[in-house]
Amino acid sequence: MGDVLSLAAENLLSPLILFFVLGVLAAFARSDLTIPEAAAKALSIYLLFAIGFKGGASVAAHGVDSGLILSLLAGGVLSAAIPFVAFALLRVMTQLSTTDAAAVAGHYGSISIVTFVACSSALTGRGLDPEGYMVAVAAVMEAPAILSALWLVSRKAGGSQMDGELWREILLNGSIVLLIGSFAIGAITGQDGLDKIASFIVSPFQGVLCLFLLDMGLVAGRGLRDSGKYLTPGVFVFGMLMPVIGSCFGLAAGLVLGLSIGGTALFMTLCASASYIAVPAAMRVALPEANPSIYLTLSLGITFPFNLTLGIPAYIAIASQVTGG
Repeated sequence: MGDVLSLAAENLLSPLILFFVLGVLAAFARSDLTIPEAAAKALSIYLLFAIGFKGGASVAAHGVDSGLILSLLAGGVLSAAIPFVAFALLRVMTQLSTTDAAAVAGHYGSISIVTFVACSSALTGRGLDPEGYMVAVAAVMEAPAILSALWLVSRKAGGSQMDGELWREILLNGSIVLLIGSFAIGAITGQDGLDKIASFIVSPFQGVLCLFLLDMGLVAGRGLRDSGKYLTPGVFVFGMLMPVIGSCFGLAAGLVLGLSIGGTALFMTLCASASYIAVPAAMRVALPEANPSIYLTLSLGITFPFNLTLGIPAYIAIASQVTGG
């Protein structure tokens, strides 16, 4: 417990967390501070590009082996399975409709790439570098959860149909294309390619991430401020309980796969996070009747800050203890 608290205290005083808090406070204070939409999109493009490229270069150095293949398989299975757990909890703990519960559940099977980056930064700062191919695992975990959410709704009469537009939104979502594409380019060019653009994607990375988290804080703060009526006690508790449950699945997978401390902590983080980019975009197409104020407030306003402040330190400490680190 002491390790978790010390890591949490250290994490809370990091620039990443403090910029996120600044954004939340500015939103609650109704400040006119804002990040232009075009600039916020550019920041997200930079982060996805840098994450994917560095992960691909790491895989090129590591090589393709059974660990990579099994990790990808485990990520896909967990992404598809976790929404069923989330859906069951929501039906017990809240009064959400089937459609809203399924839409929320899909967010929790998918992943938050910024939570992934924040955990990676925390691990690197402690000398616990995860396996480079975890970036590929993150990419694999984006889409299966969406399919599970749609299946949950389709059981009811009038459920959504899997048409071409929806498949396009799922498979060709910009974040997925950029992450996988930059990963592939990094894997092809290897360390030589990384050395050529290191000054662009390595040194500035933390500063860009701080700005992105400032914007996320503004968005989360506005969501919490304006959508309080949807935060019933059951919904609020779910937003903090589900990451803990998801992290247990990630811990089990990391141990079975024999991942390092960093890899296990990162798998826990992936399973604990909730999407606020890819899945909302798909839900707007597939389930337009679902209330975005509910699933966005949960994923971005509750689970995201929970993971940033308390979850990541806990996942690192637990992975260290369980793996004997």
